[in-house]
Amino acid sequence: MKCTILIPLASFAVTPLFAALDCGSPFGDHMVLQYGQALPVWGHADPQATVEVSFAGQVQSVTADASGKWQLEMQPLSVSTEPQTFQVRSGDEQIAFADVLVGDVWLCSGQSNMERQLGLREGQKPIINWESEAAGAYNPLLRQLYVHQTTSFTPNESVEAEWTLCTPENVVNFSAVAYYFGREVQASEQIPVGIIHSSWGGTPAEAWAGLEGLAGLAPYQSSLDLLATANVDPAKAREEYDAALDQWYRAFDAGYGSWADPQLDDSAWEIMQLPQMWEDAGYPSLDGIAWFRKTFELPAEWQGKDLKLQLSSVDDVDTTYINGQLLGTTEGWNTPREYMIPARLLHPGSNTIACRVLDTMGGGGIWNADLPLRIAPVGGGKPLSLEGNWYFKISRELNDTSAMPISLWQGSNAPTVLFNGMIHPLIPYAIKGAIWYQGESNASRPAEYVDLLPAMIQDWRKRWNSDFPFLFVQIAPFRDQPPEIREAQFTVWQRTPNTALAVTIDCGDADDIHPANKEPVGERLALAARALAYGEAVEYSGPAYASVDFNGAKAVLHFTHLGEGLVAPGGQLYGFTAAGADGVFHPAQAVIEGDTVVVTCPQAGSLQAVRYGWANIASGNLFNRNGLPASPFRTDTPY
Repeated sequence: MKCTILIPLASFAVTPLFAALDCGSPFGDHMVLQYGQALPVWGHADPQATVEVSFAGQVQSVTADASGKWQLEMQPLSVSTEPQTFQVRSGDEQIAFADVLVGDVWLCSGQSNMERQLGLREGQKPIINWESEAAGAYNPLLRQLYVHQTTSFTPNESVEAEWTLCTPENVVNFSAVAYYFGREVQASEQIPVGIIHSSWGGTPAEAWAGLEGLAGLAPYQSSLDLLATANVDPAKAREEYDAALDQWYRAFDAGYGSWADPQLDDSAWEIMQLPQMWEDAGYPSLDGIAWFRKTFELPAEWQGKDLKLQLSSVDDVDTTYINGQLLGTTEGWNTPREYMIPARLLHPGSNTIACRVLDTMGGGGIWNADLPLRIAPVGGGKPLSLEGNWYFKISRELNDTSAMPISLWQGSNAPTVLFNGMIHPLIPYAIKGAIWYQGESNASRPAEYVDLLPAMIQDWRKRWNSDFPFLFVQIAPFRDQPPEIREAQFTVWQRTPNTALAVTIDCGDADDIHPANKEPVGERLALAARALAYGEAVEYSGPAYASVDFNGAKAVLHFTHLGEGLVAPGGQLYGFTAAGADGVFHPAQAVIEGDTVVVTCPQAGSLQAVRYGWANIASGNLFNRNGLPASPFRTDTPY
């Protein structure tokens, strides 16, 4: 929140360093206020003090409670493109927010594909056409409230946040998806648009849901119980979690209790060059448990000395041993690993480092070439590099395990912590709706996501006391994103009222989880907003699978959201597979017949199931004539 605080001067008066009067985190200079809705305004003042708010000809007042909290409601405002001043007064204190507009406010949240700014980011591909887009992006009617990344075990009342205008200098720091969305909404509706950008890369949906939202979901009950314990006795909570995780490893880690043994014969294990992600080393879809081992000769001059082991970064959790003795465990995919090795654990000659790695999604392994992978005496001395060949063996893949305990100590990934830190402080700031780009971090648990995302949506709507439109993006094709997560998102859309799904099958990147083509994503979300939020008679979705009729050697697929009719850009439909009674899928032929797609597959015989775009790197060309792609689907859906 940025504002001007005006305190009248008095002779010999001492001005306090901090004024008691303040407003909620979303209020500040350059803000956009939601039009057409009752407008909550809140903050703090002296206990029992009278607080007066004035804006656009309205004056409302309220008395702060015994703790100093206050909240009032202004009457619905009309759209205003002329900058005005928003004033809050209590006694001799006054806050004045300058350059305030009235229009529509959209909450924009999710993980890295929402977080990705329009301008350059180190290590990522440039957003397509970002330079020309930024150069012409002077639009004072479009503004972003950037919410600083914050975690909390309990709901926070405030968060650091500031509004900025859309200018060529500022827009490079806007969320690219939110910018393109806001640009299109502002152009179509001709009103000021405020985008509240509250996102964090690599985070699962459960981190963005409140306690009440998760309360009825079985997979999160143990985490919520642990959270309740942590708020009373953190040490006890950590003890309980460590015991539960150890029990899980006992059940599912084939190397538990033996693969750290220095006497183990690992000569038949694979060899992997480190540092690198194991997905870049020939294991492109591995999520699970694997072990690394390396033996080094202890230099004579190091005998009797404590050593420091630097193990680069490990994606996501490592448990590290020396000569069979535990050194420690660390969470966090990008956290540098350092372990002290007491001299008593070492012996002359060969010593063995063993590292168990748990990876829940993404790259996996001991990976960061920018951090040291070495061992050296604590007091100084030439280090011994550990880069190069390590022995490697997969213990268990996650799809072959029951759900592992969810850690509260994994920063931004723990249940509720981002809701508490980055959503709760925004409530009840009036909004038009929300856009959401997330799901990559829940890709290994699609069945849970079918219940989780609607629960989060319902939780947000309940807290805002509004059934606002919720528009979300389907995960783009990528080598590490299975089709089941796209199906889960499609299912959520079909089952959840006042939602829309922006399909991105045609604008992904097989080798990059952050596709650079963000403009169509924002445009499709804006199209959905025009339909759901603004009541325009526009088609906002590509063909959506509805049902199938099987008739021996052919299947007839029916769709909703036909728009102006089905079409296959390029001429011939592709992306379909089909199976007969044996359940084996083969490439299938598909043709458009009126409002249906007819599928045949001679290899499958009498058809029993059809799939479209059913792969990590989804591919297909079924569109409607409105230029919108069909979502991947399967007729043999488990949902």
